[in-house]
Amino acid sequence: MAQDGFSLYQNVHFYSCPAQICIKKGGTIHLGQFVDHTIIKWQGSVREFSLNLGLLKSIDLSSNNLTGGIPHELTSLHGLIALNLSNNVILGEIPHSISEMKKLLTLDLSRNNLSGGLPSSMSQMNLLNYLDLSYNKLSGRIPSGTQLQSFQPSRYSGNAELCGPPVSKYCPGDKNLEIPPLIGESEDDKEVIDDVERWFYIGGATGFATGFWIACGALLVNRRGRNAFFHFLDSLKDWIYVKVMVFIAKLQRVAHS
Repeated sequence: MAQDGFSLYQNVHFYSCPAQICIKKGGTIHLGQFVDHTIIKWQGSVREFSLNLGLLKSIDLSSNNLTGGIPHELTSLHGLIALNLSNNVILGEIPHSISEMKKLLTLDLSRNNLSGGLPSSMSQMNLLNYLDLSYNKLSGRIPSGTQLQSFQPSRYSGNAELCGPPVSKYCPGDKNLEIPPLIGESEDDKEVIDDVERWFYIGGATGFATGFWIACGALLVNRRGRNAFFHFLDSLKDWIYVKVMVFIAKLQRVAHS
């Protein structure tokens, strides 16, 4: 896209046109310029590229009502770092050769009609840091690999037949869906937490039992204390009884009036 004066730092190119077209009356050749500038949806957000546009290797064909399948030839663009085909009507399966795009950082295939399973080789796309496959008709197990499991479940939503981490749906034959541990949390940390929780319950139960038997022992040994305790219980029982009867009497008077 060419546009004059858009950013403070611009990717400016100078050009001259043929003499028979641009020579003015004074005999000089007219020199012009244009500025590289574009707006691209990059990793889920709209970004502006101008000075570094020449370094960008991106294809954005989103929202163009494209139909048919994803061309296998597209996966031969090994230097591509961003591919956005979202919001189209693309059919068929994700090409198995997509894993050959080793430098791909952003892949957005959301809101199409893609079907079938995810190629197992996608787990080898180690540089991928933005992925959105939501709202298609994909099915089967999400390939196991730390890369695909690191994305939010919402990036796979709208595919009712997808299963396995990070989505909550079990795959056929799975007994327990293992949720990957949080980043920075190790197995040793879990064991420490379990030990602390176990000793907390043991300490609470031991303290309750000790306090209970100390109170009972004091009542058994001290006769005067025992009499005072039971006298207190009798007084408390009488007080509660009187309060309840007075309350009931007030309710009956209100009901009759």
